Amino acid sequence: MYTAAFEYHRASSLEEAATMLSQIGEGAKILAGGQSLIPLMKLRLAAPSHLIDIGFTSGGSYIREEGRLLRLGALTSHAEIELSPVAQRIAIVHDCAAGIADVQVRNRGTIGGSLAEADPSGDWATALLALSAEVHLISPAGERTLALDDFIKDAYTTALRSNEVIAEIRVHVPDAGSGGAYICLKRAAPVYATASVAVELKLEGNVCRQPAIVLGCVGLRPIRVDGAEAALRGREIDDVALEAAGEAVRVAADPESDMRGSAEYKRTVAGALVKRALRAALGRARGEIVETSHLYA
Repeated sequence: MYTAAFEYHRASSLEEAATMLSQIGEGAKILAGGQSLIPLMKLRLAAPSHLIDIGFTSGGSYIREEGRLLRLGALTSHAEIELSPVAQRIAIVHDCAAGIADVQVRNRGTIGGSLAEADPSGDWATALLALSAEVHLISPAGERTLALDDFIKDAYTTALRSNEVIAEIRVHVPDAGSGGAYICLKRAAPVYATASVAVELKLEGNVCRQPAIVLGCVGLRPIRVDGAEAALRGREIDDVALEAAGEAVRVAADPESDMRGSAEYKRTVAGALVKRALRAALGRARGEIVETSHLYA
């Protein structure tokens, strides 16, 4: 299907793009890599009357570690993050970037574009919510920074104002003794996942501290599973704890039946994925080299 008609504008900077948004008003939309927005436009799920292309701006793609922050420019591609030695030190970030769709999408798609669309089946929001990430926004009126949990409001709905552009994503570097993992179940690499799970935890001795468990693709927005975290916090992660976390995930998941599976199937998948992700995160927290990959079925 073809997209609805639109007018095309090319911005030379993120600041200029924000000014264009203010001037054009309702109906304007930012175009970054296009890997999230263009498919929605082809399906007529999005129909902006103006597209402001920021793909040719300079300085919007970077990966920097400053103190306890990993700073990612909004125009940084998934492939750049996947291959970055700096980003690879945070397991969830690398797992997520390396597993997005296929090489073509990873080369073109951007982290900022993915978060701006807030697609419930996207990867980055689920992965980064486990790391207490923040989104830095700019507009002609100034700048502001929001916790990612406050930025994602609902399916395809964010806290972005009509004249704001995502400039940067800020990820808090986990403490020593931490480990994480991000795992999905997919039918094939290029398609969205049936369910996804992000896990981050810290070990003190053999005791689990600060667990974070987030589900993707099983609700209108990523789901932080307080019950699963409570089942792990302050105790050793053994088979009993894993089963308790899996059951809490199955209860918390709120999926819809669709071509990717029934609601009950997705709940079962999420419960199994969280146990797999927890085992990987636990090994990484202990300093082990644990390779992970998405599952395909």
